[in-house]
Amino acid sequence: MDAKVENEGKCPVMHGAITEVGTSNMDWWPNALNLDILHQHDTKTNPMGKDFDYREELKKLDVKALKKDLTDLMTDSQVWWPADWGHYGGLMVRMAWHAAGTYRLADGRGGGGTGNQRFAPLNSWPDNVSLDKARRLLWPVKKKYGNKISWADLILLAGNIAYESMGLKTFGFGFGREDIWHPETDIYWGAEKEWLGKDRYTDGGDETSLENPLAAVQMGLIYVNPEGVDGKPDPHKTAEAVRETFARMAMNDEETAALTAGGHTVGKAHGNGDASKLGPDPEGASVEDQGFGWKNPASKSLGRATVSSGVEGAWTTNPTEFDMGYFDMLLDHEWEIQSSPAGARQWQPVDIAEEDKPVDVEDPSIRTMPVMTDADMAMKVDPAYREIMDKFRADPDYFKDTFARAWFKLIHRDMGPKARYFGPEVPQEDLIWQDPIPAGAAGYDVDAAKAKIADSGLSVSEMVSTAWDSARTYRGSDMRGGANGARIRLAPQNDWEGNEPARLSKVLSVLEPIAKDAGASVADVIVLAGNVGVEQAAKAAGYDVSVPFAPGRGDATDEMTDAGSFDVMEPVADGYRNWLKKDYIVSPEELMLDRTQLMGLTANEMTVLVGGMRVLDTNHGGTKHGVFTDREGSLTNDFFINLTDMAYKWVPSDDGVYELRDQKTDEVKWTATRMDLVFGSNSILRAYAEVYAQDDSAEKFVNDFVAAWSKVMNSDRFDLTA
Repeated sequence: MDAKVENEGKCPVMHGAITEVGTSNMDWWPNALNLDILHQHDTKTNPMGKDFDYREELKKLDVKALKKDLTDLMTDSQVWWPADWGHYGGLMVRMAWHAAGTYRLADGRGGGGTGNQRFAPLNSWPDNVSLDKARRLLWPVKKKYGNKISWADLILLAGNIAYESMGLKTFGFGFGREDIWHPETDIYWGAEKEWLGKDRYTDGGDETSLENPLAAVQMGLIYVNPEGVDGKPDPHKTAEAVRETFARMAMNDEETAALTAGGHTVGKAHGNGDASKLGPDPEGASVEDQGFGWKNPASKSLGRATVSSGVEGAWTTNPTEFDMGYFDMLLDHEWEIQSSPAGARQWQPVDIAEEDKPVDVEDPSIRTMPVMTDADMAMKVDPAYREIMDKFRADPDYFKDTFARAWFKLIHRDMGPKARYFGPEVPQEDLIWQDPIPAGAAGYDVDAAKAKIADSGLSVSEMVSTAWDSARTYRGSDMRGGANGARIRLAPQNDWEGNEPARLSKVLSVLEPIAKDAGASVADVIVLAGNVGVEQAAKAAGYDVSVPFAPGRGDATDEMTDAGSFDVMEPVADGYRNWLKKDYIVSPEELMLDRTQLMGLTANEMTVLVGGMRVLDTNHGGTKHGVFTDREGSLTNDFFINLTDMAYKWVPSDDGVYELRDQKTDEVKWTATRMDLVFGSNSILRAYAEVYAQDDSAEKFVNDFVAAWSKVMNSDRFDLTA
């Protein structure tokens, strides 16, 4: 009775089990290998169901009607969030820009291709203040068109339509971005633990020493600090930061200058108030705020009283028109440092005619002072940027075309090749940053080509390693790389250390004549040779398998290849081939996870591929670490059998190598690296390894390896689903 009374009124739910910070496995064991990066966007988070096909839904979309609705929206000012000057163009441009602008070239992550701006942390970044309002203004349009338009496409299309409604002839638009339904917590945005923190430079005075793969200069910013480096106005120093940041987004100086000028030709910055009084960001706001953040209890926080960046003012006389006013304003005036009402450091003209000032966002009878950020002033004082600005000003048509192309690149850079674009406004022109690949032949005799490959004298290891190296460059983050195009035979890939140039040259000298005789692309024959190697290895293990193959890959040329943009894709490690270029702060197994996630593989697929690659003797440089078999070249599950055999013990040796020793005799049987032993030490990976080590799993291992291998070889075959 007493126990019953004591327990009455207690909550039946375990407190903190779901939301409390500090209770996860990684909190308890911070040094454990975190496999969550491989489990992002599980199908269970997706409400659309496994049969949903966004491309099929797009075929039903009335693009003309959608564009009209978006155009009408631009000037349909809402009472709950009125438009500056009665036009939402500047707000929608900023929303699209900040969605796409998170892209970085180094690992291809970020960008607007997934609709990730809807989720934390991006929905609550300091640089994204008020963009929650922009997305909510789009909701009636999304509601109307439903599944026929993704949020990812809609957010970026809204920016495109905003520019068109303000007078720009855009370069085009490609639909095809599919939404995610869970935050992309696998993306590393920096190590800082507070907003606007800055702990990402090895040399605080060198803007090029920014930590890879980051592009933004501070936590929570898209690009650079508008007030200057470390909040201190210095346009020359800011020019260095702008150049480095935009280069890491795959933009050259001309594109950077065009984007700066074109972006600030429209809209305004908001800082007419006390930023310290803003309420919590959307992710931290109360339930009654319904996803809105940054409320200002001290004012209506609308129109002229809005606070976002802290900088206050418009850049041009006519902020709702895409004209040449930015150049007139920037270049024809002298500027001095002032402070906004929010306390931000900004540049204002020393002297300006009243008629050249922009009008107030609410009252057209009031003229307000224009503004320039430190990044704008960099365009004026940096010699290279100034030369470009003068060129743009002298040739308005050239500027508008350059900006339209740079804007198109910005919002499409993470979509991958043009085969993924959909819709009536996809430009016909092939752009080098799209990594174009010509169509390949598909009607040749595949079996005859396979026979010639099998009789070529190439070993299983040589064929499999070359095909793997060609395909492993694929990044699901921005859909670049892969075997299609056979760029492994072109600079810079043909000289990458990870591709073993001498072995690569030997294999290509054999495969290229076979491709020519067969009427096939070299890209096809490289993959086909890898398949032949896998089939031979399976046969040696006692299994007849046919590795799926779809012909039709093309061969890119040097002229189709932006070699510089491929430099950042050079592998520095490959756990699948048991190779590290050098020692890194990050552990070898973490580097293996990063590569696995970029290739779009699961933890189970990683496990079976590593086990198979080891017994196929594909280690870089021919090392024997992890080759736990006496039947090299046979596709057996020996790696897992011997890894889990308790007759042996593992003993650390020199240079990060481990020895497998007999428990009784202490005799060294095999050697291994951390990238081998993690499959026995990590509890999740060991569970997978034990499946493949079972007596009844030899055939399952072969079949699973073939399936995972085929997935890697075909990851970049967008032509098969376009």
